[in-house]
Formats: sequence, C-alpha cells, structure tokens
Amino acid sequence: MSISIQFYTMLAMIGMGGWIGMAFDTYSRLFKRHERAHWLVFVNDVLFWVVQALFVFYVLLLVNEGELRFYLFLALLCGYAAYQSLLRSSYVRLLERLIWLAARVGQALAELFRAVVVRPLVFVGQIGLALLLFVFRLLVWATRFGLLAVWRTIRLLLAPFVWVAMSIWRRMPPPGRTMVAKILRPFKGFTGQIENTKEKIGMWLAKWRK
Repeated sequence: MSISIQFYTMLAMIGMGGWIGMAFDTYSRLFKRHERAHWLVFVNDVLFWVVQALFVFYVLLLVNEGELRFYLFLALLCGYAAYQSLLRSSYVRLLERLIWLAARVGQALAELFRAVVVRPLVFVGQIGLALLLFVFRLLVWATRFGLLAVWRTIRLLLAPFVWVAMSIWRRMPPPGRTMVAKILRPFKGFTGQIENTKEKIGMWLAKWRK
C-alpha cells in the first residue's frame, strides 16, 4: 500500500471516528436511551454498533480495498477524541435546533393537513348527514300526510254508506238487530286490530316527526 493511500486511509478513519461520535450523540438523543427498557437499549445498541462497523468497513473498502492495519484503530480513536473535544458541543446545539425545527415543521404540516383535508371532510360529512336527516324527515312527513289523506278520503267516501247503514239500524226491529249483531260479531276483533294498528302507526309517525 503506497504512502498516499495510507495517508488517505488515515484521513478517512479520522473522519469516521468523528462520524461515529456524531452518530452516537444523534442516536442517544433521538432514541432517549435513559427512558427505554434495558433489554431494548441493549438490542438497539448492538444494532447501532453493527451498522457503524459495516459503514467503517465499507469506507475502508473504498479507500484501500479493505486492508486493515492497527494504526487505523488509533486513527478512529483520534477522530472520535477530536470530535468530543472540539465539535461535540457545537454539534449537540445544532442537533437540538434541527430537532426543534423538524418538530415545528411537523406540527405546521399536521395543522395544514387538518385544515385542508380533515376539516373539509368533516364539514362535508356533517352536511351530508344533515341532508340525509332532512330527506328522512321529509319522507316521514310525506308518508304521514299521504296516509292521513287516504284515511280521510276513505272516511269521506264511506260516510254516505255509514249514514244509510245507521238509518237502517235505527229502524230495524230488535230481532233483526240481534241477527245482524251475530253475523257481524266475527268482524269485531278484526276492527279492533285495525284500530290498534292505526294507533301504533300514529304513535310511530308522531315519534319520528319530533
């Protein structure tokens, strides 16, 4: 391995040491390790360091075709130490500002989504429900009005026959009334059922009219 390649490898490993420091601080801040369960922290820590090791090896593979030397570990430590002493405080402040900015942007986008999508959909749904209730009440009123009109029409058409029947009934002798009463007795229960059905329909229509 030539001197230039060794030099580039040293610079790359120093940079990777700084990168590992920044990645660990970012991971600790976003994951909030002190608030998680111990087993979950352990699993995530193992995954984090495996990913970082693969990334370092990939960079090493690009620089010197993956040749590993002892001084490369020292370069990683130097890069990490340089980050901790020189850049960590500035990076942590920048990270906090970026997180604050991302949170504000997320809140703004969520509010925009609610204003542009959710609220119009809710408004349209309320209008649709109101129209359905209006149409339903209109149908109930039309049905009630139609049934009442039919009932009154039937009563009006049957009024002359009822008047004639009552006149005949008043002039009929007692034996004839008894005979007619016996003939009409089976229809008495049917008439009562009709009256009960009429009352139930009236109560149902009055309930929905409210």
